[in-house]
Amino acid sequence: MNKPIILVVEDDTPIRNLMSTTLKTHGYKYLTAPTGRDAVMLASSHNPDVVFLDLGLPDMDGVEVIRQIRSWSNMPIIVISARSEDEDKITALDAGADDYLTKPFSVEELLARLRVTIRRLSIMNAGSGTDSSVYTNGSLKIDFPAGCAFLDGEELKLTPIEFKLLCLLARNTGKVLTHTYITQNIWGRSWDNDIASLRVFMVTLRKKLEPHPDSPAFIQTHVGIGYRMLKVE
Repeated sequence: MNKPIILVVEDDTPIRNLMSTTLKTHGYKYLTAPTGRDAVMLASSHNPDVVFLDLGLPDMDGVEVIRQIRSWSNMPIIVISARSEDEDKITALDAGADDYLTKPFSVEELLARLRVTIRRLSIMNAGSGTDSSVYTNGSLKIDFPAGCAFLDGEELKLTPIEFKLLCLLARNTGKVLTHTYITQNIWGRSWDNDIASLRVFMVTLRKKLEPHPDSPAFIQTHVGIGYRMLKVE
């Protein structure tokens, strides 16, 4: 892919300048927006490859920005926020965020998250249209090339990460996948933060997939080990 364009949405001027300088130093093209309204406008007019989004914006909550962008685009959105509670992460991820980085953050981690996201995006673009298989497991159907999944004939509204996670489990139905294996395949690495993010993503995915979370029909948790996609007869 061509040199990616990064949209930085941050109302704190010093942090915005730090992120912009970091991106410029490492050869990335970037746009900046101090408000949610500006973010939505720039996202729609410039179609950036990746969005770094602060949740605490002066004119609207960042979660609303995610929802507005998700109404027409699947561009990767990495939340960068001081909100560190699981509930805040779940809300942002459930709205459509792809990753969540908690402030304060290191420049090295910021760049690492960006590299992994861009690499994943390149792989997805390169592989689009090459997988003609359709997965069926009970009432669950996954159309790999179309990038969508259905439950009881109704399309599931999944974020890109949730869809990739579901596909990974589906392609290994019956196998227990460890936390490390999953995070390496989803994010290209296995850090403690990634395993924490994985647990959050599993919560949001199960909300959409399992009609009765206490009696899982598709995804089984192996405490301390990982997850397994069950074969539904």
